[in-house]
Amino acid sequence: MQTMWLSGAELLAVLRIGLGLWWLESWRHKDKKTWFGGGGIGWAAGIAEKHRWTAVRSGFDVVVKPRPQTMAYVVAYAELALGLGLIFGFLTPIALVGGLLLNLIYLVLMIHDVAEQGQNLMMALISVVALFASSWQVWSLDAALGIF
Repeated sequence: MQTMWLSGAELLAVLRIGLGLWWLESWRHKDKKTWFGGGGIGWAAGIAEKHRWTAVRSGFDVVVKPRPQTMAYVVAYAELALGLGLIFGFLTPIALVGGLLLNLIYLVLMIHDVAEQGQNLMMALISVVALFASSWQVWSLDAALGIF
C-alpha cells in the first residue's frame, strides 16, 4: 500500500509510536506520590469490591489486595516500559501483547462504568492492529536488530 507520503509499513509505525506515546502519557500524568502511596490501588479496590462478577472480586482480593504497593509499581512501570518499547520499537510484539492485557484487565474491572471504556478500547484496538500488521517492520530497533 502506498499513500502520498508514507508507505503502509510507515503508517503502521506511526500508529505504533502514537500508541507508545499514549502509554508514556499514562505513566507521566500519574501523581506518583499519591499513586505509590496507595491511591491508585485503593481506588481500584473500591471498584473491585462492588464488582458484579465474583471472579473479579476474588481475583483482585487474591492477586492485588495483599500487595498494593507492589502492584502500584508494576502498573506504573509497565506503562513506562510499554511506552518506551513501542516508541523505540524494541520487543514490539511483546509490548503490544502486554499493553493489550493491561487494557483488557482494566476493561474487565471497569466493565460497568461506560464512561471509562473509550480510551482503553481504542488502545486495545490499536494494539491488535499493530500486532497483526507487524508494525515493527520500519522505524524500530526490532527491524534494525533483525528481531522478529
